[in-house]
Amino acid sequence: MGVGHRLAVKKNDLIEVIAGKDRGKRGKVLRTIPKTQRALVEKINTVKRHTRPGRISQQGGILEKEAPISIANVMLVCPKCDRSARYGKAILADGRKVRVCKKCGEVID
Repeated sequence: MGVGHRLAVKKNDLIEVIAGKDRGKRGKVLRTIPKTQRALVEKINTVKRHTRPGRISQQGGILEKEAPISIANVMLVCPKCDRSARYGKAILADGRKVRVCKKCGEVID
């Protein structure tokens, strides 16, 4: 786990959580953090943050926000077969390198 490692998921990918308190839930990746091997996923791994009133937000209180989740606990969802699946890499005729679903063979990118 070092700097600059490629992640299995990208921004705007649909993923399914395979381990943890949100197991079975699906969401869209909002951003990835390659250095720590984590991703921020929409409506997954929400935590409560107690904030005080300040200059930015005039109102304090308890805010719910997403916390990063480990890449090891999420799996990419294939758009065609609508199941979480592993993926492989393939090079198309025009030279593009794309991700391919291991279950149905459909191009994910």
